[in-house]
Amino acid sequence: PGTTTAYSKAKIWKKKTMSSTILPLELIDRCIGSRIWVIMKTGREFTGKLLGFDDYVNMVLEDVTEFETTAEGQKKTNLQQTLLNGNQISKRS
Repeated sequence: PGTTTAYSKAKIWKKKTMSSTILPLELIDRCIGSRIWVIMKTGREFTGKLLGFDDYVNMVLEDVTEFETTAEGQKKTNLQQTLLNGNQISKRS
């Protein structure tokens, strides 16, 4: 009575660790309403406010700036809203 075994300590540690784990879609969900930066597999980059996404991580952004590197240099385009194909997304932050 009153003593904690190694097994119960491990069980408590596992419970604490598991409760702090965030799934990828949960993390993206927490970003709704925030400005995010997305890099596509093509190298094009987008920054904008995340309005929503689906299970395929297709994303809708508003107040968007698109950056594209061309032979002439970097091209910057402002867009009111855009839909990004989740299959083409390389990185998000």
